[in-house]
Amino acid sequence: MCGIIGYIGDRNAVPILIEGLKRLEYRGYDSAGIGLIRRKRLDVHKKEGKIASLESALPEKLSGKPGIAHTRWATHGGVNDTNAHPQVSSDGKVAVVHNGIIDNYCKLKKKLLKEGFGFQSETDTEVISNLVASNYNGDPEEAVQKSISQLEGTYGLVFLFTDHPDLLVGARNGSPLIVGVGDKEMLLASDVNAIVAHTRQIFHIEDRETVFLDKRSYKTINTKNSVVAKEIEQVDLELAEIEKGDFPHFMLKEIFEQPDAVVRSFGGGGRLLPDFGTAKLGGLNIEKQEFFDINRIVTIGMGTAYYAAMIGAHLLENMARLPATAEQAAELRYRNVIVHKDALFFAVSQSGETLDTLAAMREIQNRGGRVLGICNAAGSTIARESDGGVFIHAGPEISVASTKAFTSQITVFLLLALMIGRMKNIPVSLGKNYIDELWAIPDKIHRILDRCEEIRQLADKYRSSNHFLFMARGINYPVALEGALKLKEISYIHAEGFSAGDFKHGPIALVSEETPALFIAVKGETFEKVLGNMEEIKARKGRIITIANVDDERLRELSDDLFLVPETDELLSPLLTVIPLQLFAYYTAVALKKDVDQPRNLAKTVTVE
Repeated sequence: MCGIIGYIGDRNAVPILIEGLKRLEYRGYDSAGIGLIRRKRLDVHKKEGKIASLESALPEKLSGKPGIAHTRWATHGGVNDTNAHPQVSSDGKVAVVHNGIIDNYCKLKKKLLKEGFGFQSETDTEVISNLVASNYNGDPEEAVQKSISQLEGTYGLVFLFTDHPDLLVGARNGSPLIVGVGDKEMLLASDVNAIVAHTRQIFHIEDRETVFLDKRSYKTINTKNSVVAKEIEQVDLELAEIEKGDFPHFMLKEIFEQPDAVVRSFGGGGRLLPDFGTAKLGGLNIEKQEFFDINRIVTIGMGTAYYAAMIGAHLLENMARLPATAEQAAELRYRNVIVHKDALFFAVSQSGETLDTLAAMREIQNRGGRVLGICNAAGSTIARESDGGVFIHAGPEISVASTKAFTSQITVFLLLALMIGRMKNIPVSLGKNYIDELWAIPDKIHRILDRCEEIRQLADKYRSSNHFLFMARGINYPVALEGALKLKEISYIHAEGFSAGDFKHGPIALVSEETPALFIAVKGETFEKVLGNMEEIKARKGRIITIANVDDERLRELSDDLFLVPETDELLSPLLTVIPLQLFAYYTAVALKKDVDQPRNLAKTVTVE
């Protein structure tokens, strides 16, 4: 949510900041702004709406340095120019951009009003700029350190001081912040995508750290004012990976990237040991014999990552024969959770910065639990703070609606379940079969993608529907939830996912000719049961769309529309059944002329509660 970029150096900051903001658009936002120091004064420009609106409102040939810029996702105060960032102190000396939420801003605001500071916006962020100004006596370091000690909540902050045009200051607590080290220039950003065009040399600011930058050097300190040494990392990211190429939208590009993403997730074969029918995963920080002491697994996540966690729990229980459950991190973090010494937790997050998942992970660790991360973003907070883990290697995901991260997370869970299962109960012959099936998955995804026109026509047929029901059983139940989520988040059509077995216990009242029911029916243990559930819908005159991997005459009789995916083992079927659902959501949103990559009110990385 929100996006930050700051620049200090010899170049004009404006084009660098605007370019950086455009590379942060995918995070979700409703307004944007830019702040510069020009002639020892702050020059701030803010605009509701897209970055293009801000860019068109900027004075011609605007220049200045240093500078800060921001894309805002509204939390405190409505969406308008005034509430956009940067927010400037009433004395005009301090400007700040802010990701996060300040919990005690009301208390601080009352105090600052008594001191004579004025407020123009409804934001908690303006409290920060005035607080720093209140504590400022010519020393920015002292002012920032004193001020952040008074803040309660989450923040990623970047400051400008009119008295110090050679200084850029950043501070973090719960919201990511990255420093880019260039040639006689420095950048601060909430996401590496914003700065990769200018430097590949970065380091991360940790919670409760503050960084002070000039164009040649940096100093990072903690809350005790002790200097923190930083190790510079090389970012392995090509610009082409974060550009659309020939695709009209990032979402479609990322859907079509899934065959390659799945291959990367099983390491191009490097994570597979075909001769032994198993997998190997570095970075877990667990010795093999320790898995025999684990008697319970809990997977946690939010949104799409939670649905991947549900599939992961199913795989681990089925293949590794360990009791496994999936939990929503936002709920787990506030429960008096019981952490057994023989339990193992997996935190699933594409960005590795999801606040609820990160907070749940820290709570589990505080109670002595071991948490492994399943992340896409190397260097992310969950990746750094977890007790070990696995990178999914899906590649950058820019569209707000997650697609390739989901299939890559499932792939990694398959590897984990196979590895543990082979140690405990899976014979080598069955392990080899799983590996053969997994090797075949990328080609089978390609075969589905080659038929995308069929899905586009299906989406066009049903685009006028106002409600959808998604249903499945077993390991594809979370896929039904994910399909419903995709449709509602980018097309804004109301869609609900259900266990087909639970549907008759109340939700069946929703069935009507105007509400299509989309079923996932795969060959396996519950196939006949799903047919029975479809009969119940048909008896009530409901229309049925079916995604199946078996050409059964009864399916054709019950389905108004049927799309067949290639057959595979039931445990691997989510990797295939989800692809048509992603395409269906995409083409429906396109047909309805929605903003596919940046749907309203949504943020790619949720870093506030």
